[in-house]
Amino acid sequence: MREREIKNTFTGVNLIPSNEEERLQKLKEYEILDTPQEGAFNHLAAMAIHMFKVPIALISFVDADRVWFKANVGMEGVENVPRGESLCSLAILNDDLVIFQDAMNEPCLLANPLVSGNFGLRFYAGAPLTTSDGLNIGTFCLVDKQPREFTEDDQKMLVQLAAIVMGEIESRYLRRKTSVKSQ
Repeated sequence: MREREIKNTFTGVNLIPSNEEERLQKLKEYEILDTPQEGAFNHLAAMAIHMFKVPIALISFVDADRVWFKANVGMEGVENVPRGESLCSLAILNDDLVIFQDAMNEPCLLANPLVSGNFGLRFYAGAPLTTSDGLNIGTFCLVDKQPREFTEDDQKMLVQLAAIVMGEIESRYLRRKTSVKSQ
């Protein structure tokens, strides 16, 4: 199989992790992509906006060529973005939080159209959505058009929100598997 490569349009970093095939298979098994928005996820994103006082909170899943938003508060009407432009694509390459407190101070981000263009992204914090078998399939992320500090307590809260999202996704997956086996 030919190894796929998607370069981040602003850093030149290859966004395809070594476990990409397994990661995409697991994302497919969860049957969450392209499903309607749901109250549980939207409520968590709305809660994050109030907790962190940011204008945008997203629950995103990194698909083969795009980043799709299951919950989107603050960027309504945007369902997905190209994988090569998304900071979430960078975030899934790490097991820890990815934080840019001021994107204008990050030389690798200055060419990003979300930073240098009309959108004006300045702050990004993304906690990976990690499956029980260790695959990063997306992020719970916060975005602001103003630089901001992100304290250690903030970081812990964002990690907990990501864990709640993954707990819900894993529970649904297990219920579906159990239901299919009992039929």
